[in-house]
Amino acid sequence: MLLQRRRARAGARARHAAEHTVNWADGRLPVSEGGGLLRKAFPEHWSFLLGEIALYSFVVLLLTGVWLTLFFKPSMTEVVYGGSYEPLLGVSMSEAYRSTVDISFDVRGGLLIRQVHHWAALVFLSAIGVHLLRIFFTGAFRRPREVNWLIGVTLFVLALAEGFAGYSLPDDLLSGTGLRIAQGIMLSIPVVGTYVSMFVFGGEYPGEDIVPRLYSVHILLLPALLVALVTVHLILVFYLKHTQWAGRGRTNRNAVGKPLFPQFMTNSTGLFFMVFGVVTVLAAVAEINPIWTYGPYRPDIVSTGSQPDWYVGFLEGSLRLMPPFETAVAGHTVMWNVLVPAVLLPGVLFAVLYAYPFFERWVTGDHEEHHLCDRPRDKPVRTGLGVAAIVFYAVLLLAGGNDILAHTFHVSLNLLTWIFRVCLVLAPPLAFVVTKRVCLALQEHDRERLTEGEETGEVHQNLAGGYAEGHGPLDAEERHVLRARRQPEPLAPSTTEGDAPHVGRLRATLSEWYYGDRVDVEDTEPEREPGREPEPEREPGREPVAEAAAADAAERDAYSGEPER
Repeated sequence: MLLQRRRARAGARARHAAEHTVNWADGRLPVSEGGGLLRKAFPEHWSFLLGEIALYSFVVLLLTGVWLTLFFKPSMTEVVYGGSYEPLLGVSMSEAYRSTVDISFDVRGGLLIRQVHHWAALVFLSAIGVHLLRIFFTGAFRRPREVNWLIGVTLFVLALAEGFAGYSLPDDLLSGTGLRIAQGIMLSIPVVGTYVSMFVFGGEYPGEDIVPRLYSVHILLLPALLVALVTVHLILVFYLKHTQWAGRGRTNRNAVGKPLFPQFMTNSTGLFFMVFGVVTVLAAVAEINPIWTYGPYRPDIVSTGSQPDWYVGFLEGSLRLMPPFETAVAGHTVMWNVLVPAVLLPGVLFAVLYAYPFFERWVTGDHEEHHLCDRPRDKPVRTGLGVAAIVFYAVLLLAGGNDILAHTFHVSLNLLTWIFRVCLVLAPPLAFVVTKRVCLALQEHDRERLTEGEETGEVHQNLAGGYAEGHGPLDAEERHVLRARRQPEPLAPSTTEGDAPHVGRLRATLSEWYYGDRVDVEDTEPEREPGREPEPEREPGREPVAEAAAADAAERDAYSGEPER
C-alpha cells in the first residue's frame, strides 16, 4: 500500500513537471502548433528504414568529418616525413599526405575516426542506392513524388562527387592515380577539355592547387548542398506523407503506422546508434584505405592493381571495356574510348534516371496520385527494366577489376575482357526477359491462390481413385493484398489534334508493351479496387474523408495519421 502511494506521488510529480516544461516551452516556441506534426504516422515496414540508414550515416560523416578537419592540412607543399611510421622516414611527400599519416599514427584515435569516416561514406552511398531501388521497384516515384525522386537522384550524384573528392584528399599513390584518370576524362571532352583540366588543376597536371580546391569543395560546397537537399527531401516526405504497402485499412487517403512521437522517434534513435555502432565496429576490425602502404603520389608511378571505391567502379569498368577508337576532326582528336564510357555513358544513365517518372507517366497515361506501393511482381516491365539496369551496372563493376579477377583465377585478361563485353550487350536483355516471365508466373500463382486457396499439405483420395491436395482459405489480410493489384488497360492511339500520328502510335505501342502481358484478378468484391474502399452512405454534412478515417480506426489497431489533403 505504501509503495503504491509513493508511485502515485512520483507519477503526479512527473506529470506536473512535464506540464510545467511544456507550458514553459509553449510560451517561447510553437509547441502547440507542432502537436499534429508529432502525431504524424510512419509506416513500420523494414524497407522504409533504408532512407533513414542513409540519413544517419550522413550524420556520422558530418561528425567525423568535423573532427578530421582539425588535423588535416590541405597543402601540396613538399615536406620530408619524420613521424612515427618508420618505413616512410626521410621520404619526400606533400603536407596533405603527411598530415593524413600523422592522423593515422600520431593522433590518439585518429586511425579509428579516419576509418569510421570512410566506412560511413560507403554505407551512405550504398543506402542511397538501395533506397532509390526500393522507390523505383515499388513505384513510389509517381505523382505526387516526382520532385522528391529528382532530389534523391541529385543527392546520389552529389554523394558520388563528395566521395571522390574526399577519397582524393590524402594525395597517396592510389588516389593520385584516380585523379590522373579524372584528368584524362576531362581532356577527352572535345575542344574545351584542355581548358577544363587547366581550370580544375590550376595549371599543368598535377599542379599545386588541386588538393586545396578539393578540400574546399569537400568540406563546404558539397556538404552544404547535401544538407539543403536532405532538408527539402524530408520536408516533402512530411508534407506528402509516406507511401505504404497495400493492406486492410490502408488506402490512398490515409497513412497507417507508428506516430512520430514517441514510438517512431524512439525506434529511429535506436537505429541511429545501431548504424553508428556497426560502422564503428567495421572501422575497428576491417582495415580500409591504408595509405601508408601505397606511399605518397608521384606522377611517374602508377599503383599496380589499383581499384577505386565501389561507387565509381562502374566508370573504371566502362573505360576498360571500351575498344580503342579515336577520330581526328578539324585538327582536333576525339578520343571515343574515353569520351563515350566516362562522359557520355554516365550522362545518359543519370538522364534516364531523371526522366523515367515522366516517361512512365507519358507511356501509361497514369496521372492519378499514388500513395500505395506496388509489389514488384505486379509491374513486370518496370521490374524487368530495373533488374536489367542492375545487371548492366554489375557487369561494369566486375569489369573494373578484370585484372584482379584474371590474376586470382588464372584467366587470360584479354579473354575476360571479351567475356565482359559480350555480357554487357547480352546479359541485360536476358535479365529483362527472365525477370518479366518470373513476375508473370508469380502473378499467375497469386491468382491460383485466390481462386483455389492456400495449399494445406494434406493429401486425400477422391472417388475416382486419384489423389489431390487440400486447400484452405487465405487469410483476410493476404486476400486484400492480392486483390489490390489492378493493371490499367493499354492506351489506344491518340486522336487529339495536338499529338502527331506517329507520336500517338509510338505511345500506344509502348503502352501495349507495358501492359499487354498481364494476369488480371477477377473483381467480384468491392474491396478489390486498390487504394479505395467502398464508400457507405453518410449522414448529410458529414465529410467522407472523416467517415473513412473513422471506419479505418474502428477496423484496425495500428495508429493512423491524419487523412490526406
